[in-house]
Amino acid sequence: MKLLTEEIKTALRKKGTDSDSPTFICKFFDPCGSWTWFVASGEEVEGGDWLFYGLVDGFEKEWGYFSLKELESVRGPFGLGIERDILFKPTKEMEA
Repeated sequence: MKLLTEEIKTALRKKGTDSDSPTFICKFFDPCGSWTWFVASGEEVEGGDWLFYGLVDGFEKEWGYFSLKELESVRGPFGLGIERDILFKPTKEMEA
């Protein structure tokens, strides 16, 4: 599955770094675990990678930075990687 679509890239570019009231643009999750990444903002960086800022729900919930390449490099049991929630709609409320 492609984690970052052109539609999401466009939404992130339009949003910029507006952080008054965060709107979550997309959601990534580990299908074999409990980790979830909610993207509030992001920008393309050198080398074609993307640097995201958002809420990470892992061992605990915390705000932080994570990259597309980091998400793409994760492999769980049977080689399964991180997935994008295709039903997720941009929202101001986080649903884990």
